[in-house]
Amino acid sequence: MADRSTPFIFSEWYVAAFGAEVGRSLLKRRILGRNIVMFRTRGGIPVALDDRCAHRSFPLSAGKLDGDTLVCGYHGFRYDTRGDCIEVPSQVKCPQGIGVRNFATAERGPLIWIWMGDPQCADEARIPHQPWLSAADWTRSQGYFALSASYVTLHENLMDLTHLSYLHAGSFGTLDYARSPYETKLQDGHFTLTRRVVPTRLPPVWAQPTGILNEQAARITTSEFLSPGLHLVSAVFYDTALPAQQRREFRIKTAHIPTPESQTSTHYFIVHGRDFALDQTDVTRFMHEQLFGAFQEDVVALAALEQVLADAGPDAYEISVTSDAAAVAMRRYLKRRSDEERAPTRGAAVETVGAT
Repeated sequence: MADRSTPFIFSEWYVAAFGAEVGRSLLKRRILGRNIVMFRTRGGIPVALDDRCAHRSFPLSAGKLDGDTLVCGYHGFRYDTRGDCIEVPSQVKCPQGIGVRNFATAERGPLIWIWMGDPQCADEARIPHQPWLSAADWTRSQGYFALSASYVTLHENLMDLTHLSYLHAGSFGTLDYARSPYETKLQDGHFTLTRRVVPTRLPPVWAQPTGILNEQAARITTSEFLSPGLHLVSAVFYDTALPAQQRREFRIKTAHIPTPESQTSTHYFIVHGRDFALDQTDVTRFMHEQLFGAFQEDVVALAALEQVLADAGPDAYEISVTSDAAAVAMRRYLKRRSDEERAPTRGAAVETVGAT
């Protein structure tokens, strides 16, 4: 199974930043162990380049934008949006073939995705389709955590939500959650676990906005691994005390978006959405505060877990139980994908750093 030491999977789309983070100033970010600099052109197009001048490796993020070109702050080498060097101030003619890598980007709703693998394989159709992220009939809030843990453990945390009864006992967990019936669907690259907690009492984060304050609520939650860079948790709430034809269903979705920074640190982007109380900013504020307080509990717990693994050494082992089936399948999938990228391929080209 994949773990904190498993090499990255580069042939995938990952979220590099929220769209609002990237503008006409230079944004430095480390993704999959590689330093990237991002900015927008004057036309609003996001650009991502290797954050290293081809001349003497000065970080381009310490330079400046001049129109749609980036000027290195060390010796003034100028790069266009493709990463090609187009000016060397110390000589009249700029040498050909000098440049840094340009990484493909795609903006979808509030997110800017980046492709770190073979640029010839950067198919935008592979970005998980999530219309709710920009749909007018959903309201959203978003946030970010710098997670001091592997993205693998974050995916596993999200795949097995029985921890809600314990880690989140004081926030949005309930004691009956871990013992409720569930079903799994295990497909290659798409792993789903659905848990039905019926009847139950909803925690305040859901009870107050929906008005379902009794002990006859339904809480049906689906946790989905969609890609190495995206995990979706969806839930439906309704009042089982009402006749079926009178029940209103309340739906929420949370995109948990892990982008590896290093083997043991992760950019943790989150977008939460709902299809009710769309224009009530007080509801948005209340739910955001409640939810992100709970997600902070995950961040603290996973950082503690990471430290235990670091201290345990190579002889440490773990056990798995029946409810881990989806998480184990997911970790095996990540390990296989990582191994496949590193398998020797006859006639494979060797990547070189240069203009693209």
